[in-house]
Amino acid sequence: MLSEKEKYVSPLSTRYASEEMQFLFSEQYKFQTWRRLWIALAKAEQAMGLAITDEQIAQMQAHATDINFDTAQARERLVRHDVMAHVYAFGQQCPDAEPIIHLGATSCYVGDNTDIIILREASKVILKKAAQVLKNLRDFALRYKELPCLAYTHLQPAQLTTVGKRATLWAYELAQDMEELEYRLSKLKLLGSKGTTGTQASFMELFENDEAKVKAVEDRIAQEMGFDSCVPVSGQTYSRKVDAYFLNTLSGFAQSAYKFSNDMRILQSFEEMEEPFEKNQIGSSAMPYKRNPMRSERISALARYVLVDALNPAITAGTQWFERTLDDSANRRISVAEAFLAVDAILNIYINITSGLVVYDKVVTRRVMEKLPFMATENIMMQSVKKGGDRQALHERLRVHSHAAAAKVKLEGGQNDLIARIAQDPEIPLSLAEIQCALDPALYTGRCAAQVDEFVHTVADPILLKYYQGDVSTELNV
Repeated sequence: MLSEKEKYVSPLSTRYASEEMQFLFSEQYKFQTWRRLWIALAKAEQAMGLAITDEQIAQMQAHATDINFDTAQARERLVRHDVMAHVYAFGQQCPDAEPIIHLGATSCYVGDNTDIIILREASKVILKKAAQVLKNLRDFALRYKELPCLAYTHLQPAQLTTVGKRATLWAYELAQDMEELEYRLSKLKLLGSKGTTGTQASFMELFENDEAKVKAVEDRIAQEMGFDSCVPVSGQTYSRKVDAYFLNTLSGFAQSAYKFSNDMRILQSFEEMEEPFEKNQIGSSAMPYKRNPMRSERISALARYVLVDALNPAITAGTQWFERTLDDSANRRISVAEAFLAVDAILNIYINITSGLVVYDKVVTRRVMEKLPFMATENIMMQSVKKGGDRQALHERLRVHSHAAAAKVKLEGGQNDLIARIAQDPEIPLSLAEIQCALDPALYTGRCAAQVDEFVHTVADPILLKYYQGDVSTELNV
């Protein structure tokens, strides 16, 4: 026998995912939810007139969470069926209730309904953690909404933005993910008590073809488990498209975090921003000076896993045969759980990074001023036209000077002398002082500060009012 240290253990359990999320995908939570569903079924059937006593239900409730795992495991080795093994184990603890446990149900009554409940509860954890990231980014955006920095297209300096405005881009993508998950939760329904092929034939037999009672049983189960309703039609299982919907949404969270992490890795290379770096943290075993963006790199790594994992339920949904097949089971045990665990881990790291983002404002400003002369050429051209210059001729002169100044920087390693070149050009009707007036970075950030304020007011704060766990009244603009 291998020792525990000699067996494979998922890094999602040992290194990345939180205990809160791990519990939702644990054996304990799964089987105690099965028991809650068996209790809900018994209570609903009793209410509709079946001979189920209060004592039987009370006995089941008394053992709702103390799962006798050893008994269940021994029974499963014998019967090779996990649901029947746990029916047996529950019956051993509740001998008076044993005859009515799982009455009329099929395996997917507990299996699929539990999966739906886990989807709901795990999604709530995701929303809570995403709200903390959103709050961190919101505060950061407000703090730096006026600090100009280089904006990039094609990873080439384009115009200016602000450090805070850029943070709203990260935050807005995350906000959209939260809204998408909120929508999915609003449409989530319990499978209910549909029977072996979704026809509810076994329940029609139990209630002597009284459709009203069969429907009432299902409604009561939904209410007991905290749902408004059950799906209107199904085979034996809930549609596997539900898994695909949720994992696609989780993929969205991974995509947004991936974008953020890549931006951070580049900004750290530029030395403009940095993720938190602890006092005793080691960046490299060989190079003591290194400050590697290892947290952002970890987000990138986990995000790639989620993006690929999200394909699993799509394939599963498309390959279900008629009322159900069992080739979904082994795949779903891994793909759904690990998607939630991985996104949980991503958000944990995202929270950590955004709680301590470092901005090197002097580096940011220096890099702006290195490129600003090029970006100012359009304004210089417009001012020159106002003083009587020819727009087309001015454009050509500024183009020539820009390329010459760029060549000096790139080929000779010299300083950017574009402003001096322009000031010395007799065809450009501006003095050096007039040209230098165009070199205020604040002139080139447009509505950045206002956009940050608008985003916070119209997007971030309304979401945070619903999901943020802190003191909303004092921390948000309400």
